[in-house]
Amino acid sequence: MSIRIIRIGEDPALRQRAKEVTKFNAAIHKLLDDMAETMRHADGVGLAANQIGILKRLVVIDVGQGLIELVNPEILERRGQQYGPEGCLSLPGISGKVERAQYVKIRAQNRDGEPFELEGEDLLARCIQHEIDHLNGILFTDYLREDEIERVEERA
Repeated sequence: MSIRIIRIGEDPALRQRAKEVTKFNAAIHKLLDDMAETMRHADGVGLAANQIGILKRLVVIDVGQGLIELVNPEILERRGQQYGPEGCLSLPGISGKVERAQYVKIRAQNRDGEPFELEGEDLLARCIQHEIDHLNGILFTDYLREDEIERVEERA
């Protein structure tokens, strides 16, 4: 496993739509492993492949319930709403309160291409929506007005 470089700010990869994964092989397994290690090393709870410059529809998530790998995820259902803080490994020092669905149901594939469905609420639902947005070139700040974006000053 390797720690990959996380793309930040205005990197073009963050604004591109990731492509569907069609080949499930050792390279995809290694990429998912690297993504999990990179996410953990950065103290994140989610990471999409385009955040490391790979335009494939891959996501890793760990909100404290164990690692979840999502290949080609798509949201099937959204219910309710929640309003809460979000940050992003690709936008260090920036946060803001974003409205998201309280509950989501998704369809995805595992690392071997086998389809499955997953339901999530609260933080897991927020994280799933945030990471799928990444796969579509959307950042959480796109949901905010400029005056709603909070910036944390770096301390010397």
